[in-house]
Amino acid sequence: MKSHDTAVVEMLRDDPDMALDYLRTAFDELDEEGGESAFLLALRHVVEAQGGMAAVAERAQVSRESLYRALSPKGNPTLRTMTAVIKATGIHFHDLTRAAS
Repeated sequence: MKSHDTAVVEMLRDDPDMALDYLRTAFDELDEEGGESAFLLALRHVVEAQGGMAAVAERAQVSRESLYRALSPKGNPTLRTMTAVIKATGIHFHDLTRAAS
């Protein structure tokens, strides 16, 4: 039986267009209790689906270790890191604040 995380990453890998909606939903729930951790987990899922930590870290020009730390449950990434990582996954930060079309 697959773990939930593995199943989500596989779905995102199979349907890359789903990543924006997935992150947008997590972004919309940031103000809720646990929202920050949930958003970091969602971003981690998208990163894993987009080639993994090493590949996305390289595209974002951050170290792999820093990316792991930033996206950990207790991570506290800077806005610069967050923006670079989101952009490295092919999504623009401003797209998270727009309604789905």
